[in-house]
Amino acid sequence: MTINKLPTGISGLDHITNGGLPRSRITLVSGSSGSAKTVFACQFLAEGIRQAGENGVFVTFEESPEDIRLNMAGLGWDIRQWEDEGRWLFVDASHQTDDETVMMGDYDLGALLARVQNAVQIIGAQRIAMDSLGALLTRLDNSATVRGELFRIASAIKEMDVTAVMTSERADEYGEIARYNVEEFVADNVVILRNVLEDEKRRRTIEILKFRGTSHAKGEYPFTIVPGQGIVVIPLSAIELKQKSSNTRITSGNSELDLMCGGGFFRDSIVLVSGATGTGKTLMATSFLAGGTTNNERCLLFAFEESRDQLFRNAIGWGVDFEQMEREGLLRVVCVYPETAGLEDHLIRMRETIDEFRPNRVAIDSLSAMERVSTIRGFREFVIGLTSFIKLREIAGLYTSTTPSLLGGTSITEGHISTITDSIILLRYVEIFGEMHRGLAVLKMRGSMHDKNIRKFTIDERGMHIGNPFRNISGILSGNFMYVAPNELDRMQDLFQDDTPLSL
Repeated sequence: MTINKLPTGISGLDHITNGGLPRSRITLVSGSSGSAKTVFACQFLAEGIRQAGENGVFVTFEESPEDIRLNMAGLGWDIRQWEDEGRWLFVDASHQTDDETVMMGDYDLGALLARVQNAVQIIGAQRIAMDSLGALLTRLDNSATVRGELFRIASAIKEMDVTAVMTSERADEYGEIARYNVEEFVADNVVILRNVLEDEKRRRTIEILKFRGTSHAKGEYPFTIVPGQGIVVIPLSAIELKQKSSNTRITSGNSELDLMCGGGFFRDSIVLVSGATGTGKTLMATSFLAGGTTNNERCLLFAFEESRDQLFRNAIGWGVDFEQMEREGLLRVVCVYPETAGLEDHLIRMRETIDEFRPNRVAIDSLSAMERVSTIRGFREFVIGLTSFIKLREIAGLYTSTTPSLLGGTSITEGHISTITDSIILLRYVEIFGEMHRGLAVLKMRGSMHDKNIRKFTIDERGMHIGNPFRNISGILSGNFMYVAPNELDRMQDLFQDDTPLSL
């Protein structure tokens, strides 16, 4: 005997539940205020109607049916139409202000359960949502009564042979599971929704705490609420290291850089360009896109720091005509401030734009700007989700990232995303006797030999020009410069040269 699962239809949820909610069982959805409990309950019924043709009954103990209809219309769900079609039925158990006061301990669930059972029979419902238990249980006088009535509800629902979702409140995001500390023991399954405030930023997550008799993914997973879709879970466990790898080379947009990289970037690689402000990161992203359009490749730019007009003006200053590329349908530019949405919302919109435009190249300028609106963990999850999505589509990607220090540094990025990317290009300021120069180094390139030198480069109206290596200075990467006299440099090179053949 196995436990069958009912696909919920909620994006990403069926993956972390390994197929959906256990059929003909009760799932408790517990969360604090603003964690999307009511949206979850409504979406469970809505997706059942839209995707599976399964009718549903919604039992409301708190909000009126009219309020729920109005609130859910913003997500694109026409509950009134489903009611007219006999696919959705409300059981209104909300406590209205003109109702007689219910005496503590005298409340009887028998009549309510009879109404629910009758509603299930009328429309042939396979799903039930009850929102929320807290408003119901406050009418009971002690914990013993609460536990007994909960078991009564559970037994009645199981006799109806429906799959049920019940919501419940909790006071603390990482404290007790529910208000009365008994709800989780009555339910077969427990799902926790969180809306955590950390570093003045809100982040919603979902956790499958308990699934009796069946498997599920462990840990917290970020989710967001998207207009027209509802809850969208972003399951990092869905990411698999099965992306294809190609030996095909593409140009970086700069012939000298192509030589340093052994012939250019790989077609499906992710390149990180890291450097201080003003070192030429946006220029490299511009050249990367221009190099693609010369081969009739579709290119997409996500800009999080500069406006569209500013980017187009800068590109013209380097001899690149973004407007002409747009007219030819080879370029799309999306400009938005990171603070306009959470990282989960940005990720979903970026994935939708990529699937809609179908580019061959994607540039993000700058990735470090996204760190402002997230925690370190949230930022890393965002980069992992975006990188895996781009690689799965076999798209060449280029990210820019601003280092916190002007000269050198101990890490590539504060979020430690350097291990996620395939190639890393460092741009550095180099001080030589009171004059600032720029240096470029290919720090990493998976699957290819590359130039190990740190080379000088200049920027003019024709773009970036990479020149000879620095020979009389060391400590460029760390920012601790040390000048070496030419004769000392020759002596050091001789120490590492040995033409004597090995003897066995």
